[in-house]
Amino acid sequence: MFCRNIFAANITLPILGKPNTNNKNDMKKALSSSICTLALVCGQAFADTTVLNAKAYIDVDSGERISNPSLLIEDNRIVKIAKQGELPIPSDAKVITLKDKTLLPGLMDMHVHLTGDPSDNFLAAQNYSIPRKTVKAVKNAQTTLLAGFTTIRNLGSPGYSVIAVRDAINAQEVIGPRIYSAGNAISITGGHCDDNFSAPEKKSVAAGVADGPWAVRAKVRENIKYGANTIKICATGGVFSKGTKVGVQQFSEQELQAAAEEAHLRGLVIAAHAHGTNGIKAAIRAGIDSIEHCSFMDDEAISLAKQHGTYLSCDIYNTEYTLAFGEANGVPEENINKEKLVSKAQRESFRRAVKAGLNMVFGSDAAIYPHGDNGKQFSRMVQFGMTPLQAIQAATVNSAALLKQADLGKISEGYLADIIALDGDPLHDITALENVSFVMKDGQIYKQ
Repeated sequence: MFCRNIFAANITLPILGKPNTNNKNDMKKALSSSICTLALVCGQAFADTTVLNAKAYIDVDSGERISNPSLLIEDNRIVKIAKQGELPIPSDAKVITLKDKTLLPGLMDMHVHLTGDPSDNFLAAQNYSIPRKTVKAVKNAQTTLLAGFTTIRNLGSPGYSVIAVRDAINAQEVIGPRIYSAGNAISITGGHCDDNFSAPEKKSVAAGVADGPWAVRAKVRENIKYGANTIKICATGGVFSKGTKVGVQQFSEQELQAAAEEAHLRGLVIAAHAHGTNGIKAAIRAGIDSIEHCSFMDDEAISLAKQHGTYLSCDIYNTEYTLAFGEANGVPEENINKEKLVSKAQRESFRRAVKAGLNMVFGSDAAIYPHGDNGKQFSRMVQFGMTPLQAIQAATVNSAALLKQADLGKISEGYLADIIALDGDPLHDITALENVSFVMKDGQIYKQ
């Protein structure tokens, strides 16, 4: 009962951080934060009935803005939507009125790395222990949820660290979004996701390295064995690896096909990191579900993506952060130069993909820029060819379709109660999505 009563209060969940132990006020705040965090976690254990009233909500299929809605939420599902005053309110319901707010479904980011933090020195962070990276992932998961992203896909973190964080969230031990985690990204020897920063005599090999179709299958199986609920493979070189050329294909089409087949046999969605044209096309032909980055797409690649129904995830905001802050954060010159190489081409590929009507999802690559700033990418998506509605759809219904989750991505009866609220109308000003004031995930409130 203690937890339930505190949970009913209006609380904005504090960001995890280190208090100044020499300051009594800071210590009081830290204690209060701990109690509130405990209360929110405990609150999830109780079945609740909530009525949520707002100024409007957006139907993300049609783009219609529906005024004065009243949503009846039981446990973690939306069970009824009506006009305010027309919805019978159960006697035990908690009524929340957000009179000046617009409701949207919880946002979905299909490409993050929760263990990363761009403010850390780039090379020093390569040597962080898995326990330290896991602690960072816990903090970043909370930050991401409070920014309005209720579902994410974590595409590679060391040592199954984010799988542990996902399981802790599901067990209501820590706060965070719904997570689809890939475990170790699969790479060729010396490829984008291998450990190329260590000295040769250390003979350091990343856990996801595999060469040959059957070795690739084994890595997919190994990831699944240890809890992965999505898979990532690196089909080309990348910006933030050492000694790889961004546009050059790494895995063969046969190896990519083996990965896709193995993931699909186990019912999982698979993503391919692919900047270069040949790697993009090989991944599409191999049956990969989503292509990440998509920097150098020619007409054939666009045609193949259309033909196969492949989803594209283009991280077109983070180049600005890297070029502005990368050097100060210790990013090597090689990697900054590669970012300069891909930035303009990637945005042009994004524009052409949107014009061609391809399946587009929202993928930020957060960790390259700060977690919690994911929403800043929406304005760039509009700047480079999308309508505001298309950008919203990329982060809601399209991402839900990629994940094959039929009860996510909409405010609709029968859907999971993942709901955010904000000031303004993002259909007219997409930057409204950068300032989310209310977050509900699975029917429980995390920010108000």
